[in-house]
Amino acid sequence: MNGTTVQADYESAGSGSSQSSEQLLDWLRNRQSQRGPRFGCGLAQCGACTVLLDGAVTRSCVRQMHTVADGAEIRTLDGLADGRRQHPLQRAFVELQAAQCGFCVNGMVMGSLGWLEGRIAAGNTAVPTEQETKDFLSGAAPDNTRNYLCRCGTHTRIVAAVRAAAKEMTG
Repeated sequence: MNGTTVQADYESAGSGSSQSSEQLLDWLRNRQSQRGPRFGCGLAQCGACTVLLDGAVTRSCVRQMHTVADGAEIRTLDGLADGRRQHPLQRAFVELQAAQCGFCVNGMVMGSLGWLEGRIAAGNTAVPTEQETKDFLSGAAPDNTRNYLCRCGTHTRIVAAVRAAAKEMTG
């Protein structure tokens, strides 16, 4: 997790197709003290719980621990900064004041990170347009069916922050 090997002890019940276990979100917050991912809706609809699991944007509120493979790489907002240096997305969100209450920031940052890294890995180093960014965050993009909700109304600042970070990440 965040570049460090951790023991993944978790609560589990049943076996086979009836196996269930605690949610990845609960494991991250309660057992690993990760405070970035948040419980929002519990239905994978708001994005507050977003983490990157082996590079894929994952809603941790609905992902059960027993489905996370041994050796999987989990990235959370808590581990995004490199020492004292903030990640470009973190820096852009702060500089452009892209949050009011801050509850959605984890999802906005981690979801955007997965999206931008995926674009870059696919060879697309263009800064996404304002519309592409809006489409991604709203779930209207063809490669993203999940939206990210901000109830405070800082949407224009969030879009600007994602684009500013993308410029730095692709530059």
